[in-house]
Amino acid sequence: ADRLDVLVNNAGAIFSRRQVTADGLEATFALNHMSYFLLTNLLLNRLRAAEAGRIVVVASIAHRRAELDFDDLQCERRYSVRTAYSRSKLANIMFAYALARRLEGSPVTVNALHPGLVASRFGSNNGWLFRNAVRLGFRLSGAIGVEEGAELNIRLASDPALAGVSGRYFSGGREARSSAASLSVEDQERLWAASEAIAAR
Repeated sequence: ADRLDVLVNNAGAIFSRRQVTADGLEATFALNHMSYFLLTNLLLNRLRAAEAGRIVVVASIAHRRAELDFDDLQCERRYSVRTAYSRSKLANIMFAYALARRLEGSPVTVNALHPGLVASRFGSNNGWLFRNAVRLGFRLSGAIGVEEGAELNIRLASDPALAGVSGRYFSGGREARSSAASLSVEDQERLWAASEAIAAR
């Protein structure tokens, strides 16, 4: 009961206007990044108890449009849906890379992925106009179904061919190179430290 073989972090919240959680965090940052950071760290010992624990971090190709602003991580100065979401997904990938370094030499692996554009209930927590704009976007861009969208998650969680593979990013069903901003080890460590400080509050 103390062992956990797989953890799939999969959050993709988006908010048409800036919202703050009960903990005082910007909602996109809280749900899309801090939930991954906190849950993973809380379950790490159980993953280490597994023969070969796997952590899957669901990110997004949207990370390519982002750079982190460490002076305004939670979009307090200026909020836009696109910026908040893209930054949170960049944070996912940077978190995966920083965690992979911390897990080196252990049987636990962590990888990030872009599942593809999945026609889900994404954005349904917003108003009618926003919801319908998202739905139209899915239709026009040929979004895939949720079953197909889950395939890469399942593969990273269970494929024997990926045993021992860690600290990688996958997109389009295969390993890919994430954005230049995501590869900065210095920024990955800054994000880790900032996330730890927020989690400790």
